[in-house]
Amino acid sequence: MRRLLLAVLLAAGMLPGRPAPAAAPVSPATETCLECHRQIHPGIVAEWEKSRHARVTPAEALGRKGPARRLSADTVPEGLSGVAVGCAECHGMRPGDHADTFEHNGFEIHLVVSPGDCRTCHPEEAGQYAENLMSRAYGNLAGNPVFGDLERTILGRIRPGKGPPRIEPAAAPTRAEGCYSCHGTRLKVAGTDVRTTDLAGELAFPVIEGWPNQGVGRVNLDGSLGSCAACHTRHLFSVKTARKPYTCKQCHIGPDVPAFKVYEASKHGNLFSSHAAEWDFERVPWAVGRDFTAPTCAACHVSALVTPEGETVAKRTHRMNDRLPWRIFGLIYAHPHPVSADTTVIRNADGQPLPTDLSGKPAAGFLIGPEEMAKRRDTLQAVCLACHGSSWVRGFWARFEHTIAETNAKTLDATRILTEIWKAGLAAGPASGGSPFDEAIERRWADVWLIYANTIRFASAMAGGGDYGVFADGRHRLNQSIAGLEEWRGEREKPPAAGRKP
Repeated sequence: MRRLLLAVLLAAGMLPGRPAPAAAPVSPATETCLECHRQIHPGIVAEWEKSRHARVTPAEALGRKGPARRLSADTVPEGLSGVAVGCAECHGMRPGDHADTFEHNGFEIHLVVSPGDCRTCHPEEAGQYAENLMSRAYGNLAGNPVFGDLERTILGRIRPGKGPPRIEPAAAPTRAEGCYSCHGTRLKVAGTDVRTTDLAGELAFPVIEGWPNQGVGRVNLDGSLGSCAACHTRHLFSVKTARKPYTCKQCHIGPDVPAFKVYEASKHGNLFSSHAAEWDFERVPWAVGRDFTAPTCAACHVSALVTPEGETVAKRTHRMNDRLPWRIFGLIYAHPHPVSADTTVIRNADGQPLPTDLSGKPAAGFLIGPEEMAKRRDTLQAVCLACHGSSWVRGFWARFEHTIAETNAKTLDATRILTEIWKAGLAAGPASGGSPFDEAIERRWADVWLIYANTIRFASAMAGGGDYGVFADGRHRLNQSIAGLEEWRGEREKPPAAGRKP
């Protein structure tokens, strides 16, 4: 009885310390949720109460015109239109489509909110994201045997013995907090857990394999792909959070994808560190020079950008490669972006599911062509030109594309050496049924492109230069590794000295 009275008083705002009521009217179903969850999960409720979802109804958002409009839907369901987007509106959306839907205190709810739910108000963004490489990140890893083999050699347990190392696959929890932490897990309802609660007695909840996870390519229980909360962190779902580089840092910090550490060391990162407190990260659209004075990841790749006078610089997109002609990391060479977000359909000249063959030749028909590359380059350079002169931008881009050619050429040098090692029988490569990643010399080769060539490319692409492009996992390490490969081969191919057994 005491707990029930406390819940009623909290709901009525009659106790001190309760956050100010939401600006938008709250549905009866959401208010019922809040009565309990203000006590059980005060952090979640406090975050939501600060959110735009709690302050603006969809009807009000639909009334906005032009690029400042944040909803891409033309209409929303009648019951949703005039109330805050709250607990019940998200966790009760489309209950028949979610495998984790369960009865909870008289309501049908699901635990995992998906892009399929967000699509109700944001169909354009959800549609773009579905065509984004990120949305396919789980399947592109799990469905590619070459990628899977690399993952196994990185996460698995090495068992000693004669010959090539025997590597056992990693356990599911290791994979979930390893590669699939960012790529996303495949969610599956695996049973029911009955818990005794203080407020409501015994309650049953679904047990979900692969949960928790906010990976960008998570396979959800309604069949949709991805997690909007990967960038718009729940339950605030803030554009401010998504626009700051710390959000991208969650996955893009390296050394295989060193985007954040290179950005942080760049002139752009220096300006962000010095002046971000003066910028307006909330305004939509985002005005270059008025709201911010140096790019973040979102400014270059996602956000709707305008001049202070309102002229369009770049349209908002959630298809992250719309402004990217080159894919500068991957197996094994930098290459034009894939045509399809589902990269498991790619087949190179050798029939492998890779965007290039071992010589660096692109997989014909599966990667974008020169015309599309030029279109994306121009779109990205329009962002650069908002702050830089055309000669600066042209010179910078020429240097970047030289770096791509140079690192690809050095990767080819390393690959040729390893191919000779395989041919000589000094390591068991794919032609003899072996893994290209499990032996020590093969790992040294993988470092050439997975870490060092990637770091050089990111340093060039993001003006991070300096040590990241040279000594800190850059050109010094790259050349050192190639020299090491050649020396290793030479030592093992030497004829035995007189009187010494081979």
